[in-house]
Amino acid sequence: MNRTFFIRLISATSAALLIIIVWQSFPIIQSVVLGRFAEPRAVAPRGDLAAFEQSTITVFNAARDSVVFITTAERVVDPWTRNAYDVPRGNGSGFVWDQLGHVVTNNHVIAGASRAVVRLADGRAFAARLVGRAPEHDLAVLHIGVGAGRPPPIPIGASNDLRVGQSVFAIGNPFGLDWTMTTGIVSALGRELPGENGLPIRGLIQTDAAINPGNSGGPLIDSAGRLIGVNTAIFSPSGGSAGIGFAVPVDTVNRVVPQLIARGSYAPPRLGILFDPRVDAMLAQDGSSGVPVLGVDPDGPAARAGLVPARISGDGLIVVGDRIIGLGAARVDEAADLITALEAHRPGDQVELHIRRGDQRKSLKITLGEPR
Repeated sequence: MNRTFFIRLISATSAALLIIIVWQSFPIIQSVVLGRFAEPRAVAPRGDLAAFEQSTITVFNAARDSVVFITTAERVVDPWTRNAYDVPRGNGSGFVWDQLGHVVTNNHVIAGASRAVVRLADGRAFAARLVGRAPEHDLAVLHIGVGAGRPPPIPIGASNDLRVGQSVFAIGNPFGLDWTMTTGIVSALGRELPGENGLPIRGLIQTDAAINPGNSGGPLIDSAGRLIGVNTAIFSPSGGSAGIGFAVPVDTVNRVVPQLIARGSYAPPRLGILFDPRVDAMLAQDGSSGVPVLGVDPDGPAARAGLVPARISGDGLIVVGDRIIGLGAARVDEAADLITALEAHRPGDQVELHIRRGDQRKSLKITLGEPR
């Protein structure tokens, strides 16, 4: 009896193991036998794109032809052979400003370059001519001789009504990867970065849309497809995007670019005074603020408004004149404040100039003049 039980136990165990082995091997057997008859899987219906996806695609398609790829070269002279040749210097982005062939980019994209080539979205490339630049706003204008098939200018928006949290899109050529779009939001407004000439670049838009080297000079666009800024800088300990990018607001661009096209340079509306930021720094050490008027153009707006400049007395001492402490609603503590306040206006605007004359505060009406 024990032997019969043992035989039955072994048989049952063997059968169970056989079942397990066959069960585990079934997918392999099925794959080998039926694999030769395999076909592509059916595509699951996707349905319509979400509204925000359709909107993003529309924005990109509308703006793409207005964005350009800029490459620059620098002329180098071999000190031994005296032969001159161009070496690649870098690349950046830009956008078409008007139907006349003007292209806007960052000043730092073309600074130090002897040659620039602008490539359009349709593949055509043109040698560019420098029209003008404004280092204090990191803006520059190039010109290309496009005949037929001119690319469309990018629509212009406004930046004075931007709100933190609204959607933005950046299009450019990061790391040479042309016509790349990234998305994000307005992260902050009124940011400030050091400028080339020592004066800060103020009023910048901060965004978390990915901006990398090569994006410089490209457009920052709102959800309506309008230009709201020019991507100009990133904050990045690693050199890549860290989610903190900055753009020159379009209201500034729309003031500066027409002057660059017309004059080749930019200057804010003219007060007709002489001032020096170094004097402001010396006064600040004593706790004083404001911009001292060091000189007055006899034919300028300040002279007509009656501003009193500093002068040298008969015994050789400096007699302090008026000190500007405000322009319109803007407070002026230093030269950078005065320049920023002036740039919010246009030539011909009549504004109130707030000054300190001795121990008195005065307000004078002054009509801003054309820059020289």
